[in-house]
Amino acid sequence: MRRSSQAVAVATTLVAALAACGGSDGDGSGGGAELRGTVKIDGSSTVAPLSTVASELFKEEQARVQIPVGTSGTGGGFEKFCAGETDVQDASRPIKDEEKQACASKGIKYEEFAVANDALTVVVHKDNTWAQCLTVEQLKKIWEPGSKVNNWNQVDPKFPKEPLKLFGAGTDSGTFDYFTDEINGEEGKSRTDYQPSEDDNVTVQGVAGSKGGLGYFGFSYFEENASKLKAVQVDGGGGCVAPSVQAAQDGTYKPLSRPLFIYPSAAALKRPEVLQFVEFYVEKHAEIAKRAKFVPLNPTQDAKLKQALATLKSQAGK
Repeated sequence: MRRSSQAVAVATTLVAALAACGGSDGDGSGGGAELRGTVKIDGSSTVAPLSTVASELFKEEQARVQIPVGTSGTGGGFEKFCAGETDVQDASRPIKDEEKQACASKGIKYEEFAVANDALTVVVHKDNTWAQCLTVEQLKKIWEPGSKVNNWNQVDPKFPKEPLKLFGAGTDSGTFDYFTDEINGEEGKSRTDYQPSEDDNVTVQGVAGSKGGLGYFGFSYFEENASKLKAVQVDGGGGCVAPSVQAAQDGTYKPLSRPLFIYPSAAALKRPEVLQFVEFYVEKHAEIAKRAKFVPLNPTQDAKLKQALATLKSQAGK
């Protein structure tokens, strides 16, 4: 877990909120006290399914708490979060310096938790028999700014003469930021003649509907649509590796493995329904990841997350 510079301030807020609501019984249930209210979540479409499962499980114990999950993209979500419009921000990348400044200018303090991992997955049509593996260099050739590659045989002369149709993340997406940084070498730099969307289901439908289609999104979306698409192995310099839970956890799926985050605001954490939901989310992260078909944290990440939560609880005398 990455620790934000505002952890101390948020710890104080958490202590006060924990004391006010009496804490939980250790299983995330909030000690059985019935809660009401709304926890507003927005941000990454990649993280949204994870937060949706977290909300569904939490509502089994706290049915009167409403937890809408929006998908404005990581960038679009941070705009709302730093304006105080949402309680929890889903992010498929860490908060940027300019977003930190935007939050600070509005007095928005927050905590950062890594709650799962992702193997950003490159996908092709299910009838694509040629693109079993692509190198980072080939992906860059396709996606770099100004690229004129519009046919598969331009990627590799051994590939068939099949029109290449591209689908991918929109510019407000953390997935876009991460993919362009790792593949093109600079965040935000990409060719623009493709179909962008902050909704990964649009990319699924686009690639599934085009034999020459290629796109990218989070691993969980591929898992949900494996019958419609094929995942491409990626060669980051050490050979072709398929996206998988193990490869994302052990770091062999390079360079497209990444952690996924939630950011609860300090102001929201003063409300028992938000505090207990976040506490539940963090404590149950492994179960939530499994149910949502995400990549769980590796042992090192898990230990750091548990220690961070234990530190906050100890300050509350729990």
